[in-house]
Amino acid sequence: MDVSVVVTVLNEESSVDELYRRIAASLDGREWEAVFVDDGSTDETYARLADLHAADQRVRVVRFKRNFGQHPAMHAGLVRATGAQIVTMDGDLQNEPEDIPKLLAALDRADVASGRRVARLDSHGRMMPSRLINGLLRRFTGVSISDFGCAFNAYRRGAIEPMLGAIGRQKFTKALVLSSGVSVEEVDVSHAAGRHASRYSPTRLVRLALHVVAGFWPQPVQWLGVTLGLLCTLASTALVIYGIVYWIVHANFPGPLFAGAGIVLVLAVQGFVLALIGESLGRIQRDVERRPLYTIEEEL
Repeated sequence: MDVSVVVTVLNEESSVDELYRRIAASLDGREWEAVFVDDGSTDETYARLADLHAADQRVRVVRFKRNFGQHPAMHAGLVRATGAQIVTMDGDLQNEPEDIPKLLAALDRADVASGRRVARLDSHGRMMPSRLINGLLRRFTGVSISDFGCAFNAYRRGAIEPMLGAIGRQKFTKALVLSSGVSVEEVDVSHAAGRHASRYSPTRLVRLALHVVAGFWPQPVQWLGVTLGLLCTLASTALVIYGIVYWIVHANFPGPLFAGAGIVLVLAVQGFVLALIGESLGRIQRDVERRPLYTIEEEL
């Protein structure tokens, strides 16, 4: 098989037919397959995919028993892909299948063709956390690409296979693969407005940032502990100096105000550290229990 296209879908009954047609047109002349992973859709997405499979055996379908998330769904598709080149994408048509040949052409020069969304049409509230997470991933992986969050990418099979054991358990498949030292080339891809509201709530974005820190930053708790100690030492020293000066000049030191501000600051930082520890402990628990990433209802 030349190319496998892995598509994760959730409640996309209105788009899967068009997506299939456009994938087929973009790969005309190649030997290809499309692996659709239905991540627990509650509409008629699976029925539409079953019809596509019946009409074209190049369409393969995996249906989860419930919604397990995009990253486990990506793993389910990747382990079933048989192509020498593997393209990953979401099923909401925010990415245009017509860009697939551009990604595949880049694989002649690199192990990974990293999609870079141009003229991105997400809201500012969605893009600001994305920029923060991209910055964290650039820092922790040492890979200078601009868009880790784009799911529209292409990989040589040899770049994916060594990482299959971690993909799904570790979010950000692209960052995980790139952290292994493979070569990468960024490719500009089109980006359309989403047909649904963003599934990443503020709470989920915070959890995602914690996952990045816990998953890609070596010894984060130690570094944060050192930082916390230094900041608290500097803050307390500055308050003592200011208090002495204020006491000498005004003969009245406003201790309760500054003491309260210092306590709040320390508690805020401690809260972040505890959240990070919780994320790390949760990852350890999942690894120890060896719970399955997902359970499959049906496979075509």
